[in-house]
Amino acid sequence: MGVVVNLEDGKRDRGSIEGLIELTRSDMTRVNELILSKAGSDVELIPQLARHLISSGGKRLRPMVTLAAAQMFGYSGEGHVKLATSVEFMHTATLLHDDVVDESDLRRGKQTARMIWGNQASVLVGDFLLGQAFRMMVEVGSLDALEVLSDAAAVIAEGEVMQLGVAKNLETTEDEYLAVIKAKTAALFSAAAEVGPIIAKASRSDRSALRSYGTNLGLAFQLVDDALDYGGSTRDLGKNVGDDFREGKVTLPVILAYRRGSEEERRFWKDAIEGEQADAAALDKAIRLMHRHGAIVDTVGRARHFGEIARDALAPLKATPQKAALVDVIDFCISRVV
Repeated sequence: MGVVVNLEDGKRDRGSIEGLIELTRSDMTRVNELILSKAGSDVELIPQLARHLISSGGKRLRPMVTLAAAQMFGYSGEGHVKLATSVEFMHTATLLHDDVVDESDLRRGKQTARMIWGNQASVLVGDFLLGQAFRMMVEVGSLDALEVLSDAAAVIAEGEVMQLGVAKNLETTEDEYLAVIKAKTAALFSAAAEVGPIIAKASRSDRSALRSYGTNLGLAFQLVDDALDYGGSTRDLGKNVGDDFREGKVTLPVILAYRRGSEEERRFWKDAIEGEQADAAALDKAIRLMHRHGAIVDTVGRARHFGEIARDALAPLKATPQKAALVDVIDFCISRVV
């Protein structure tokens, strides 16, 4: 049973991505057309599986960030559409791979691809989408953009392996966990934001600003997801509430509750996470312990901290509608838990 977190202290107005959606609407139409085109194949299973995930209702925040970041610096070509599509394909591929590794049954309220077509097909179609992403990057012809996105692909893979190393390990520290999500989630947000100014031939300082924005937005986004797994709803989270707990994932709310708990409470966590005794009653108890020790509230507090760093990264840049929309995205990501 999830408990919605109500955090009034220091709460900003609820953010919105409506400005971002409006600014990128025409470009996103082209991105969506390119997604469908590049997901096509004579191998029948590939478009079936790819379209299952692509059409499952994600907001496509990452490619919109790429488009807005390019617009922000006056870009007027076509390359940003291919780079945004590459970013979305990289994200989609990681979702396919994640669901296999995590043995997830639900993604955005629908059965995961692995539940319909199996693990092998999911992994291989994820690899196909990565290949298509790199083809488009090469077509754009920007070595700097190719370098940033290929580096991100390697870092994301490292993050996946790092996550395996901390799985079910309750001795994981907060710093170790932040390193995992910086690689696994924030790296793609960072690359998505940075390739915009790259293709617009903006300055090094502009690139650095968008890179920092993306990194810290990604950290905030993932920490909010962590909190939602114990204090949200299936609609907000896009998967079953408590999935992280049932899968034995050691996320920040677990780390904080475990470290702050009594010896008896730590035994509970060991039984639930390491001993795989994570039934519905255990989930209810886990949520109560997290509230007792402020673990969810403090996880959201960490998210707000990274959100402020993202906001400060954009602060020196010239005021534009795109900048305002990217700032609104920060509040939108964090407002999902309030």
